[in-house]
Amino acid sequence: MNLPKNTNKRVVIIGAGFAGISLAKKLRNLPIQVVVIDKHNYHTFQPLLYQVSTGGLEPDSIAYPIRKILKRLQNFYFRLATVKKIVPELKEVHTDIGKISYDYLIIATGTRTNFFGNSEIEENAMAMKSVPQALNIRSLMLQNFELADNCKDVEERKALLNFCIIGAGPTGVELAGAFAELKKHVFPKDYRHLNIDEMEIHLFEGANVVLPPMSARASAKAKKFLEDFGVHLHLNTLVKGYNGDRLVMNNGEEIKTRNFIWTAGVKGAAIEGLNSDVLIKNVNRYKVDRYNQILGHENIFAVGDIAYMETEAYPKGHPQMAQPAIQQGELLAGNIERLLQDRSMKPFVYRNKGNMATIGRNKAVVDLPGIEFGGFFAWFIWMFIHLMSLVGFRNRVIVFFNWVYNYINYDKAARLIVRPFRSKI
Repeated sequence: MNLPKNTNKRVVIIGAGFAGISLAKKLRNLPIQVVVIDKHNYHTFQPLLYQVSTGGLEPDSIAYPIRKILKRLQNFYFRLATVKKIVPELKEVHTDIGKISYDYLIIATGTRTNFFGNSEIEENAMAMKSVPQALNIRSLMLQNFELADNCKDVEERKALLNFCIIGAGPTGVELAGAFAELKKHVFPKDYRHLNIDEMEIHLFEGANVVLPPMSARASAKAKKFLEDFGVHLHLNTLVKGYNGDRLVMNNGEEIKTRNFIWTAGVKGAAIEGLNSDVLIKNVNRYKVDRYNQILGHENIFAVGDIAYMETEAYPKGHPQMAQPAIQQGELLAGNIERLLQDRSMKPFVYRNKGNMATIGRNKAVVDLPGIEFGGFFAWFIWMFIHLMSLVGFRNRVIVFFNWVYNYINYDKAARLIVRPFRSKI
């Protein structure tokens, strides 16, 4: 890999998600060479992917060039590459564009969709972990509506208008709410000759509540909001299979659908090369100590969703959300500075700032330390937090004006099939 050599230590960061970006930005003034490797040249604000998939936002509203984010770093290099493996004994990372040596290696690769070993679902389901996948969902949705508008067969038309979302965590709940808003406000005007009542939104969850990670009050409110929107909830229900035509549930029931979206779980995006005993197999996350150091590797760290740090407060690791990732990245930057100065590192302590989810217009739930609430004020708080968390002033302005336009006009303007989705079936 073509990189200049100098006397400074080289810090290699694999992944430009929340953890990797927050870490790199905090390394700005250190006498080191920072190299960021990612398979995309942009950072994605994943909490708003569902709005891309439902036509509320264009993808460039929630994506930002990595080079532009880190342009203030004095000795920063970005390489667009896919990491193949790590060779710790040589202090090397092998990629599809060559090898790179490191003094400190930080793995911030995040997660990928977890299909829990179900190959049939993995082959036929739509995932939503990246911008291309969100665009696939948008295209599939609109293509199926176009087909339904010209379909005489009632059963086939209903299958085209059936939307089945697996997993009632924040992503699934927000996606179901967004589809419900399209059904109520947008599609009746776009498809005036269709019976929009034939569109059904089904949300499946293996637990007995929606939003299992949140408080009982937030879960109850979210359930009521979804029911008011006309979403069909299937709690205590597991989906066993989907062949591209019908999904099969654990109770034997079947639903015919052409829209099957999987948001039911994630697993760490681990990299080949480290000993298997540092990987928690069922979640694919690296075991780290309180300093985010991978066990048994003095100069290799993991931060964010890929890191599994057991503490008294979080015996199963920290939640795989933006805030733990950002906080771990920022602290590790300080700890690298301490290592360079031969000082002791500081242990990580997670400051829980709360959880939130939106279910549509004027409807959201928020869990903050010591307080839980829902409704319009929660929705406003959700919008403000997400708007301020976006990278780049331009993106904030674009998203803000999109939201204002959508709110006033009951419309979602990005209903474009710019890249038709081609089914594998």
